[in-house]
Amino acid sequence: MPEAVPIRRPRQVTQSALLGEVKGLVYEAGGKRLIDAVDLNIPDDSRTIVMGPNGAGKSLLLRLMHGLLKPRAGRIVWNGRELDSRVRLEQAMVFQRPVLLRRSVAANLRFALKLRGRPADDEIDRLLEEVDLTAQANQPARLLSGGEQQRLALARALATRPRVLFLDEPTASLDPNATAAIETIVQRAHERGTKILFVTHNLGQARRLADDVVFMNQGRIEEHTPADEFFDQPKSQAAIDFLDDCLVSH
Repeated sequence: MPEAVPIRRPRQVTQSALLGEVKGLVYEAGGKRLIDAVDLNIPDDSRTIVMGPNGAGKSLLLRLMHGLLKPRAGRIVWNGRELDSRVRLEQAMVFQRPVLLRRSVAANLRFALKLRGRPADDEIDRLLEEVDLTAQANQPARLLSGGEQQRLALARALATRPRVLFLDEPTASLDPNATAAIETIVQRAHERGTKILFVTHNLGQARRLADDVVFMNQGRIEEHTPADEFFDQPKSQAAIDFLDDCLVSH
């Protein structure tokens, strides 16, 4: 099983290298404005952690940036291109609850590779080894443990070799060992050049993984700063209260 990702001091993130831009993003549902005029510069080659209280709009923001939802207003640009179906082919997303096919572990990966027109067998072997599921290759995916299912979901996302990987609380229901395995896989993807956008409520996890932190509250971005700055000197009262609550609850 992979070792836990150690806590380290994040590198300083500047605005000089941008991968994505969100401008004036608005999303409404049921007559309520859930994302309210959000602007966000997304640095390249970093692990961006999105935090905030329940209902802040974190998951909605990821879905909008991945094109799963259509905003009422605003623009989303990735690497100078408007978000469209071609841009989405360069992205992948992993959800809190794994979305898997009712097939074997290997067949789940084969399906993802086939969609992208890539050779399967050697790549499947490599992916299974990377997520420590080689022994379960022929097992039905539905019979895996929760942590194993999430590792398979990650392997299937990484099979597409995404430029951007969105992760929406992928370890929320997992035990510490399973969480450490997921964090290690994410870290390896980052080291290969994949941009990470990761929603979490777990303060320890955020400290381990974050290069920069986006803090959301009531559908707005209150802060977007380097991780060490956010954890040591949060600027907004909402962020101060949130971090205090996290420390108390843990």
